[in-house]
Amino acid sequence: MSELEYPEDLRYTAEHEWVRAEDGGVVRVGITSFAQDALGDVVYVSLPTVGATIDAGDACGEIESTKSVSDIYAPLAGEVTAVNEALDSSPELVNTDPYGEGWMYEMRLQDAAAVDGLLDQAAYRDQLG
Repeated sequence: MSELEYPEDLRYTAEHEWVRAEDGGVVRVGITSFAQDALGDVVYVSLPTVGATIDAGDACGEIESTKSVSDIYAPLAGEVTAVNEALDSSPELVNTDPYGEGWMYEMRLQDAAAVDGLLDQAAYRDQLG
């Protein structure tokens, strides 16, 4: 098995979400390669509604795989500004490209500096053990 990747330019949560800062206080959110590997083949993704306000730690969607159903948690507080509609017809993108085409949603943060409180690559790797 090849080693799972965790890009250095992202921030991570203990719940295996990644966050990439975009322009204007917006972040893009997805799940890590560890999470997609643990889930197995993703067959369905339920995403939050555009315009919804979510708080850090809230369950805001679900990922269904051939093994289980798991909640997607909001890494930070803010308003959902976009969802990856490609996942409706191609949920397997979460497996094949978790940091690219398999992203889940974007949100405008209540506090843009909150990203700094998330785990960096080294801290995320450390907590994986």
